[in-house]
Amino acid sequence: MPALVHVTDPLVTERLLLRPYEPGDLDALHDMQSRPEVAHYLYWEPRTRSESQSSLVRKVGWTCISGQGDTLNLAVTRRSGGPVIGDVLVTYTSAPHQQAEVGYLFHPDVHGQGLATEATAAMVDLAFDQLGVHRVFARLDARNLPSARLLERLGLQREAHLVQNEWVKGEWVDEVIYAVRADEWAAVRSAGGGVGQRGRTASR
Repeated sequence: MPALVHVTDPLVTERLLLRPYEPGDLDALHDMQSRPEVAHYLYWEPRTRSESQSSLVRKVGWTCISGQGDTLNLAVTRRSGGPVIGDVLVTYTSAPHQQAEVGYLFHPDVHGQGLATEATAAMVDLAFDQLGVHRVFARLDARNLPSARLLERLGLQREAHLVQNEWVKGEWVDEVIYAVRADEWAAVRSAGGGVGQRGRTASR
């Protein structure tokens, strides 16, 4: 089946490059995945180097979306160069209902610079413009307020708060869902939002 989306060249935003993962990205990926503050609101615990290696092998292969259930996963670097500082993805969750989920995580050292917002906007753009979905959503631990604020800055709206719906790391946790429709995203873009905007979800 021909790919609906296949990324070979980097996606370019104002400050970032979003590119396919490479085997040489292990050190940078492990530096992110091994940190307790990164894994805190995710399903997995801080990863060993071996676990990060296994994760990288999967990510290297996630460069296209050919049908429902496929995930596109890209590494984020600065346009000025340097190692991987973030991880973004989009999953084609439903073909009949034209739905996609976005996710991201970033190195703590670059928090507060609007880079996660900029990179996530690029993935929402891709979902609507290239995948042609009707709705993009993100799921996160209800306690993860910085991620909630990021999604709100992008123009996603909080649609649901699911109370104690998941058993994660030995406790029941709430999950919130944010989403935006294609027509709403078009309005955000026309108003000056989207890629280049400064301002758990990922890799759950």
